[in-house]
Amino acid sequence: MRVLEIYRDGILAGNLIEENKSQFVFRYDDAYFLDETKAPVSLTLPKTQKEHRSKVLFPFFYNMLSEGANRKLQSTMWHIDENDSFALLTVTAQYDTIGAVTVKASNEL
Repeated sequence: MRVLEIYRDGILAGNLIEENKSQFVFRYDDAYFLDETKAPVSLTLPKTQKEHRSKVLFPFFYNMLSEGANRKLQSTMWHIDENDSFALLTVTAQYDTIGAVTVKASNEL
């Protein structure tokens, strides 16, 4: 199991969890979920429920990744399997992303 902390505008919004290669969970942080002034991480992950499950990496997070030659270059540079989107998200979406969402590796299990 691998866990990423998801931040929106620098505020912890929740955790993205890869339970296994075919089970992903996005779970809003309690404080973020209860704060009505905080926007959802994406329109596809509404705050109408605290936890979202998917058999694939959620499209919102997958779309934060590079494609083609850039993805191949990042995979080579970081020694990550090109098909390991979760690991690529971990190393490429920490600081400078398009939009308000960034990720950070978590120590949580």
